[in-house]
Amino acid sequence: MTKAVKVGCHVSISGSISNAVDNAVGRGCTAFQLFTRNPRGWAAKKLDEETITDYKTRLEKSNIDSSAVCAHMPYLPNLASPKEDGFAKSVRTLRDEVERCGRLGIPYVVTHLGSHLGTGESAGIDRLVEGLSAGAAIDNNVMILLENTAGQKNSIGSELEQLATLLGRLEPSERFGVCFDTCHAFAAGYDLRTRDKVRAVFEEFDRHIGVGRLKVIHLNDAKGGIGSNLDRHYHIGLGEIGEEGLGETARFAKEHDIMVILETPVDDARDDMGNIRRVRELVREEYMQ
Repeated sequence: MTKAVKVGCHVSISGSISNAVDNAVGRGCTAFQLFTRNPRGWAAKKLDEETITDYKTRLEKSNIDSSAVCAHMPYLPNLASPKEDGFAKSVRTLRDEVERCGRLGIPYVVTHLGSHLGTGESAGIDRLVEGLSAGAAIDNNVMILLENTAGQKNSIGSELEQLATLLGRLEPSERFGVCFDTCHAFAAGYDLRTRDKVRAVFEEFDRHIGVGRLKVIHLNDAKGGIGSNLDRHYHIGLGEIGEEGLGETARFAKEHDIMVILETPVDDARDDMGNIRRVRELVREEYMQ
C-alpha cells in the first residue's frame, strides 16, 4: 500500500494545548504544527502533568503519529540580536521551548533565525551558534529546525549556503535540522514553479545540506513574485508559485517521508481544510496521469 503524504496545518491551542489535537483531527490533518504557549509574549504558563497527559492521550487516540508534530517558536525571540537583553531572553525562550517539547513528546521545534540588526552576517551567525547551541544543551531528543527566510534586510538564512555554514558549526549535529518554507524560498529567489525547477532546488539542498536533515516543509504559495523578499503566504496553487511546483514539492515530501505543514490564510477563497484537500489532490494527480 502506498504511504500517504503527512500533511496538515498550524492549529490553535486556545483553551488548552490538548485542543490542538482535536483541531488537527477536525481539519483532516495527518500532521500538525502548534505553539506550546502564547506566541506574542515572553511569559509562558507552566506545563502541568495533567495537561501533558491529556495532550498525549488525545494524540494516541487520533490517527496522527506523534512523529508528525512540530512546535514553532514564539514571534518575539531574535537569536541573532546584538542587544544583550534581547539575546538573553531569546536564548531562555528557546531552551524553555525545547524543554516543553520534550515533556510533551513533540520531536521538533521550528525557529526563525532572526536579524543581525545591521551588525553583519558573520556576527549574526556567531550569535546564532551560541544561542542555538544553548538550546541543544537541554537534555532531551528534541531537534531544533532552522527555517529559511525570505531575504528581508539584515535577515539570516535565506540562502542554502548560509544555512549550510550555520549547520556546519552546530553540535551535536543530530540535534539540528531544517524546515524549508516554499514561500520564503521563492521570495528569496529560488524558482519552484515547475517540476524540473523544484527537483533542481532540492538537488541543490542535498548538495549543500543533505535531504536527510530536512524534517518539515512549510508548503505555502506566495503573494509576491520570485526574488521579491516579500513574506506573504497564499493559498495552495492560487499564488505566484502555482500548483505544478507546489504539487511536486508535496510529492518530494511524500517520497522522503517529510511532514508538510500549511501556513496558508483562512478567508473567503479557501479555509485550512480546502488547502489540505488540494495538496492531497495534487499528490494523487501524479499517479493518475
